[in-house]
Amino acid sequence: MILTKDSLRLGLILGLIGPIIGLVIVYKLKFPTFSFKAFLDYFIHNNNVITNVGTFSLLANAFLFAIYVHFDKVQTFKGIFIVTLFYGIGILVLKLFN
Repeated sequence: MILTKDSLRLGLILGLIGPIIGLVIVYKLKFPTFSFKAFLDYFIHNNNVITNVGTFSLLANAFLFAIYVHFDKVQTFKGIFIVTLFYGIGILVLKLFN
């Protein structure tokens, strides 16, 4: 089972996938009338949406992080945390230069 593995690589992969899944969930729940391309364009060019959607998409990583902290899989949650920091910095940079 994936929860029993403790690997930095697994954490990095999960950290990359988590926010993408979170973004798709936000898209499906809040923006079902938009095409995915239109949603991404709206997300990238609207500062309020960048903050809200970015935060909710990173919640997926917070959920994964909490699970792996609970199971004491140190290397895996380090990987998730590292990628979450990069996503967070990317969202801040996108917001600042938008």
